[in-house]
Amino acid sequence: MIQPTYSPEEFKEAQRRLGLSDAEFAFVLGIENPQHVRRLKIGADKPSHRPVQPATARLLRAYLEDGYRPTDWPKT
Repeated sequence: MIQPTYSPEEFKEAQRRLGLSDAEFAFVLGIENPQHVRRLKIGADKPSHRPVQPATARLLRAYLEDGYRPTDWPKT
């Protein structure tokens, strides 16, 4: 089974489509540090930068394709 993921460009586009700041995007993805969101948008071209993990990619798909929004979704 192929694990879902996002390229840095797709990750940036997902954030743009959702209309969320780095801090809000981190919150809805369960990422504790918004700086990690910035690293994911840069990509894995540096050893300290990791790719978007499959669980995060699946969550993004639910937000983008299915329109799912949890009750604590940021008010934009």
